[in-house]
Amino acid sequence: MNGLLWVLPALPAAVGAFLLAASACRREFAPRTVAIGTGVLTLALAGYAAWTRPAVTTTIVFTSGLSVDGLSAVMVITVAAVTLAVLVFAAGELRAARFYGLMLIFAAAMLVTVTATDLVLLLMAWEVMGAMSYALIGYWWRDRERARSATIAFVTTRTGDLGLYLAAGAALLSGPGSAALALSGLAGAGSGARDLIAAGVVIAALGKSAQLPFSFWLSRAMAGPSPVSALLHSATMVAAGAYLLLRSQPLLAATGWAADVVAWAGALTALLLGAVAVAQRDLKQLLAASTCAQLGFMVLAAGVSAVAGGAAHLVAHAAAKSLLFLAAGAWLTALGTKRLTELHGAARRFPLVGVTFGVGALALAGAPPLSLWVTKDAILGAIDDPALYGVALVAALLAAAYAARALAQVWRPADARTRTGTEQPGTGRVGTLERLPLPVLALVAAGFGIVGIPAIFDAWSRLVGDRRAHPVSPGELALSGGLALIVLLAFLLAQKPAVTAGSRRSRLVAAGVARDGAFAGWLRLEPAARALVWRPLTALARAAARFDDRVVDGAVHAAARAVLAAARLAGRPFESGVDAAVRTVATAVTRLGGLARRPQTGQVHTYFAQAAVGLILLAVVFALVR
Repeated sequence: MNGLLWVLPALPAAVGAFLLAASACRREFAPRTVAIGTGVLTLALAGYAAWTRPAVTTTIVFTSGLSVDGLSAVMVITVAAVTLAVLVFAAGELRAARFYGLMLIFAAAMLVTVTATDLVLLLMAWEVMGAMSYALIGYWWRDRERARSATIAFVTTRTGDLGLYLAAGAALLSGPGSAALALSGLAGAGSGARDLIAAGVVIAALGKSAQLPFSFWLSRAMAGPSPVSALLHSATMVAAGAYLLLRSQPLLAATGWAADVVAWAGALTALLLGAVAVAQRDLKQLLAASTCAQLGFMVLAAGVSAVAGGAAHLVAHAAAKSLLFLAAGAWLTALGTKRLTELHGAARRFPLVGVTFGVGALALAGAPPLSLWVTKDAILGAIDDPALYGVALVAALLAAAYAARALAQVWRPADARTRTGTEQPGTGRVGTLERLPLPVLALVAAGFGIVGIPAIFDAWSRLVGDRRAHPVSPGELALSGGLALIVLLAFLLAQKPAVTAGSRRSRLVAAGVARDGAFAGWLRLEPAARALVWRPLTALARAAARFDDRVVDGAVHAAARAVLAAARLAGRPFESGVDAAVRTVATAVTRLGGLARRPQTGQVHTYFAQAAVGLILLAVVFALVR
């Protein structure tokens, strides 16, 4: 039955390709039903694979394969479950077969990513996932700004993806054939190759998971439909980088430097992007920045060898963040806006959406006894460096701050500024399909905290293969939970309307961040990337193009002209002699032809005379010869 593992990604990929073909042929027949049915079957296959732990291999050029172990078993179920929830929600908003086709192929690529056993197959799925994300972010491609956002997100992630090519190339050169490309054997490569492999994996993972300095692409990803944001930001694309680091933790530890780099990159991202989230005035942008921050904890987990805590945090965050994005999407559809100042009273107007959003936000804040309170502390408890622990703890408290900011805005009573200047016409209602996944996701976001129970956490650690994990300390739980509640309540109480009626400036409690400050502008990462990377590269490309056009092409054309001139000079004597001989022969033949035509008069007596003369001459010759 191992062959069924190929079916797990092949099913959504094949159905997705079929829906794209149907869309191209303009024959769209119940794509929502087909997509949801495929999602259900994929979830069932994922559950079966997680239970039976199959492994399959194939050989074309290299030996590649898929395998489900404890860590990938958790991931395939998480990916399939979140994909199904997002597809059900999207069925209330979107009807085009193209959308569902792209979503299913995207999910299939993620399923291959989390089950691939070697760098070749991983890289193939990694690339397909990036291409599908580009198409989904730019789904409304007729809008130039949305298409531009998709391009920026794609180019940024592709820059990080080059690291995976570096890793694959270094691995291939480090040992014989397919064995060197196996993920399980990367830590055993030679020291030089191992460092290159680790560097490539770290760069690719940080780029995919929108960690510093790549974080700004996630802001641009908000140009896509809300279901796309929910899928990208929860259990799929951005989680792929964190998953790769957790999977490659032995490699990071073996280098002696990569684990520290990853740990500090994750901690600093959690801290700085947490401040960015607090400063946002747009709900989806707030959630996007919080995704970078929470993924920072997963990256930190890989750096401090807390694989069990990182995997648990990934699952809990997937449920909470998909819930929050779907709720934001429901409000965007109903009210036509995602600006925080225009969402006052939104939670009161739509209670189910508001309550489930509240559960997700409280879980994100790390409030006891919800899931991220436990999973976050499972990571913090594995940190030995006091400085690193301090940064991570402050980042965890910032999570309570941005969650409180979002909660306060949507639960505040409606005022004169509510739903003014909206982005699009709202329907004024939230559909049944849009509401359906929210309670389920809220239940998981709240209830997954049971993983903190020592016996359950021990079983969870064995499941994901983390033999060094230890249960979360009750003291640490009490400390972080208490601090999170204090920050949460402080920010909830501090979120008050501006004193001046006409003021357009939000009262941001965190460090008094101004509306157009660096934190509100995502640390100015995109302008910095343009100034430091994009413009120099494009200037270099233009200079290279001018060099090619003027110098290289000029040299080629000059050489061609010189060769032609030399050929003409060398050919003149030969051509003149041959041409003269040809002309002489032609002239002689022409004259002979003229002479030969003269006897041809057409008169019979002339022919008789010519015949007689000829006979006489023949007789004379005959006589002389004898």
